Amino acid sequence: MAFLRRYTVELAVTLAVLAGSVVVSLGGSDEPPRNAVIGWVCAVLACAALFLRRRYPLPVAVFTAACCAIYYPQTDPDGFVLLAFAFALYNNASTGRIRSAAVVAAASMGGVAIGEAQARTARQVDNFAFLLMAGWFVALVAVGAVTYYRREAEHTKEAEAQRRAADERLRIARELHDVLGHNLALINVQAGAALHGKDPAKSEEALTTIKQTSKEALRELRATLGLLRQADTPSLAGVAELAESASAHGLTVRTEIDGTARDLPPDVEHAAFRVVQEALTNVARHAAADTVVVRIGYTDHDVSVQIDDDGRGGAAKPGNGIRGMTERAEALGGELTASAREDGGFRVRARLPSRAAT
Repeated sequence: MAFLRRYTVELAVTLAVLAGSVVVSLGGSDEPPRNAVIGWVCAVLACAALFLRRRYPLPVAVFTAACCAIYYPQTDPDGFVLLAFAFALYNNASTGRIRSAAVVAAASMGGVAIGEAQARTARQVDNFAFLLMAGWFVALVAVGAVTYYRREAEHTKEAEAQRRAADERLRIARELHDVLGHNLALINVQAGAALHGKDPAKSEEALTTIKQTSKEALRELRATLGLLRQADTPSLAGVAELAESASAHGLTVRTEIDGTARDLPPDVEHAAFRVVQEALTNVARHAAADTVVVRIGYTDHDVSVQIDDDGRGGAAKPGNGIRGMTERAEALGGELTASAREDGGFRVRARLPSRAAT
C-alpha cells in the first residue's frame, strides 16, 4: 500500500502508456506492427524511468526523450510513449529545473524538425501536429514552473509562519522571565528579612510588602498571558512604579530625566521598561547595593536608559536576564552594555532608536 501511495502518478502514466499502446497495436490495421519488439522495449523502459523521477528529474526527462526518438521513427503504428516524456518534462520543470526543461523541450522539437526534414518517405508529423506538439511542450514547462513557484511560495509562507511563532514564543518567554523574575526576586529578599528578622514590626512590614508584590506579580502575569495585548504593554511611564516597588524592598532608587520626554513607539517603550525592570531585579538579587540611579535620556534619534548601583560590582554573571535585555535592544536596532563601574558598583546601559528598526 505504501508503494501505491508513493507512486500513484507513475503507475497511472505507465498504465495509460501501455494500455494505449496495446489499443493502438490492435487498432484494426491489416499489416502487422513494424518493429514491435523495439517499440515495447522503449515503452517499458520509458515508463520504468518515471519511477526515478524524484531522484533524477533531468536524466529521466532526457532518457524518456531518447526513448521517444527511437520509438517513433522505428515503430508503426505509433503508441503513447510520448505521454511518458511529457510527464517527465513537466516533473523536471516542477522541481525548479526550468531552464533545463526548456532546453530539453527545445532540443526535442529540434530533433523532430531535423528528422522530418531528412525523412526519405512521407512525413510522419505535419505542420499542424508539429505546432501542436510545440505548444504542448511549452505549456508543460510553463505549468511545471508555476507549480514550482507556487510550492516555493507556500514553503516560504510556512517558514515565515514558523519564524513568527518562534519569535512570539521567545517574546512570551522574555515577558514571563521579566515579570516573574523581578517580583519573585523582591519577594525572596523580603521573605529573608521576615524570616531572619527579630523585630516583629519589621517582619510584619516585610510580609505586607510580600503580599503587595505577589499581587502585583499576579496582575502582570495575567496581562502577559492575555496574549500580550498592545494596550497592556508597559512603558517608561511605569518606571516610577518600579522605583517605588524597589524602594519598598530596602533600595533607594533615584530617577533622573535627561532631555525632553516624548512619546515613543510602543515596542521601544516596552523594551526600555523591561531593561530597567530586569536591571533593578539583578540589583536586588546580586548587587548588595543601597542606592540605584535610573537615568532616562532622550535625544532626537534615540532614547537611553542607564541603571547605576553602588553595590559590589564585578563581572556580570551569565544568565537569561542580561541576555534577554541584550536581545530586546538588538531586536530594535539598539545596543546594551552591562559592566562594572570604575568607581564601584555596576552599570547597565541601553540605547534604543526612537524609531524601531524593521
